[in-house]
Amino acid sequence: MDKVASALTIAGTDPSGGAGIQADLKVFQEQQVYGMSVITSVVAQNTLGVQDVQHLSIDFIEKQLDAVLTDIQPQAIKTGMIATVDMMKLIANKLTNSDIPYVIDPVMVAKSGDSLMDETSRQVIRNTLIPLATVVTPNIPEAEILVGFEIHHNQDAEKAAKVIVDDLGAKAAVVKGGHLEGEAVDVLYDGVDLHYLKVDRFDTKHTHGTGCTFSAAITAELAKGKSVKDAVVIGKDFITDAIQYPLELGNGHGPTNHWGYRLKGLPGQREANK
Repeated sequence: MDKVASALTIAGTDPSGGAGIQADLKVFQEQQVYGMSVITSVVAQNTLGVQDVQHLSIDFIEKQLDAVLTDIQPQAIKTGMIATVDMMKLIANKLTNSDIPYVIDPVMVAKSGDSLMDETSRQVIRNTLIPLATVVTPNIPEAEILVGFEIHHNQDAEKAAKVIVDDLGAKAAVVKGGHLEGEAVDVLYDGVDLHYLKVDRFDTKHTHGTGCTFSAAITAELAKGKSVKDAVVIGKDFITDAIQYPLELGNGHGPTNHWGYRLKGLPGQREANK
């Protein structure tokens, strides 16, 4: 038997199972990657929103990280909600000089539109974590915060992706177009080429955890040795099926369907168009 790929997620929890650590581990499992997790915050949330959050101590987060990194070395790492500057600095310290692929899902804006980070936290994620990233996966509001200008159309998204790579130092960026009108177009810039991942837009409110799910699928594919472009294409395919075949659970924005791809065949067939 070939050695099993493993991936680590560093993020907060979601007891309703649609986002955060729980969503990431489901995706890793579906993508046949051994999943591990380090919890940064324990969150009381569901499809209706966040009710409360308790942050774990920096000392305990570090002990979790060391427990994983000194035993089962992951082939890829992702971060989701990193709530404090001290958490960001700790993770940056652990990943500096590492050659492990690292995916950042920059959870900076709530679905309500409210900012989840103050300006100090924004500067730290820009200056310490983004330069370490293999792929950064912001939605439109998050990309606007990172680059400092508004994004109204695909040309703006292209510019933003280039700023994240060329100016902020990430190896690649995917600016997700779900907040724009028309087709759902994600713009991938890998430091050399721009790629456009286009799919039909589905009329559904069941989008809880889409960012976590997409970035986790990318992380799983990087852990298996895929290129950035191939990992993003497969991740896009995975999240498209997860949205297209909703479970229709919950009283609010329901979770995506982490086994939606099974309803149409294995993911990864859609090609990115330059």
